[in-house]
Amino acid sequence: MTLHKEQFLRDYESLSQVLTDKPLAALGDAYANFAYSMALSRKAGSPRGKKVKGAPLAEAVRRAGLRSYLPSRIDKHVLSDAAEALLVYAWLKDVITLEESVDVLEKNDNLEEGLTELLVRAKGRIKF
Repeated sequence: MTLHKEQFLRDYESLSQVLTDKPLAALGDAYANFAYSMALSRKAGSPRGKKVKGAPLAEAVRRAGLRSYLPSRIDKHVLSDAAEALLVYAWLKDVITLEESVDVLEKNDNLEEGLTELLVRAKGRIKF
């Protein structure tokens, strides 16, 4: 089976549009959870399944310098959605691989730091 990732992409004109795309964030939620679960599984040496909570995602958005691309007066949920949208967008655009995401999350003992590193990489590699 060939995965046609481009079918899930709209024509985005800016990083702000990516960060605020709710359907993209929904897919990004699954991507973030899977990458994190794989990182934990590799560390443990056996399968693990874990969800990434909103607080580390929201803090990673702030640390990665992405807050200014979002509307004012937003809550932690919107910030975490933005992180998830960018992570999966970077994967869909082939600028970050799943393997790279897992590697970064595995090597960082602090989840916020790993997520921040991934978001910074995504932001730096995506061109509009």
